[in-house]
Amino acid sequence: GRAANFARTLQSRPGNVATPSHLADEATRMAGERGLEVTIMGPEELEAERMHALLAVSRGSDEEPRLIVLRHNGGAKGEAPLVLVGKGLTFDAGGISIKPASGMEEMIFDMSGGAAVIGAMQAIAELNVPINVVGIVPSSENLINGRAMKPGDIIGSREGKSIEVVNTDAEGRLILADALSYAQTFDPAAIVDCATLTGSVVIALGHHAAAVFSTDEDLVAELREAGDRSGERCWPLPLWDDYRRQIDSTVADIVNIGGRPGGAITAACFLREFVGDYRWAHLDIAGTA
Repeated sequence: GRAANFARTLQSRPGNVATPSHLADEATRMAGERGLEVTIMGPEELEAERMHALLAVSRGSDEEPRLIVLRHNGGAKGEAPLVLVGKGLTFDAGGISIKPASGMEEMIFDMSGGAAVIGAMQAIAELNVPINVVGIVPSSENLINGRAMKPGDIIGSREGKSIEVVNTDAEGRLILADALSYAQTFDPAAIVDCATLTGSVVIALGHHAAAVFSTDEDLVAELREAGDRSGERCWPLPLWDDYRRQIDSTVADIVNIGGRPGGAITAACFLREFVGDYRWAHLDIAGTA
């Protein structure tokens, strides 16, 4: 309950308070109180880690991006950890592909996946869960200035794949791409990400369930069981190769949006490009956050 309320508190703070640096400070404070290891990366460290996609999204804002890494060492030394990744987009105006004014104030909630991971790490520490867990939160704003990422730009990524940016409002998958690539460095037992990623998933499932996409059926079964127990249900959607073809690019390795049909699915197909061969699941929580 304490951890869930902490996540909700972070979610509900306005964008002029809950900036990427504020999210990092709150995660650091919580980690110090609960005995978690914490690493915070700023622009220089992100550049050294080749997180070009995350940096590209942040260019339109005066607020610096952050990558928050929390570690709970509850298992045996060297045991492969579970890695949780949460989207921490603290305000999303859509960038050059600007959102409609109506309802834009709700875009303070675009960091709900990140808040969920920070809250989960608090609960994991308090319960002293007997496994190793890593929480990763890429955090940025998506705003507009003279340096902002533009439609038609081709950007890099930590994974080494080039990305054609067709729509700057499909930015969550860009910051997650670098975080998921970084998650591989922990040689994880599994990677689970959660993100307020697409409006498309709200059309598909409304506000009553999150969508789950995965490369591993057993992982889907575990997540569905956990969701049923906790009252946060999730429902599986496919990742067929037919959908992957919608994000083919003629000028880069991949394009960042696959059009309106199956938008939540093509977004998940995009993320799959950055998890290697590891067990992975993606929760699109746009309708439930």
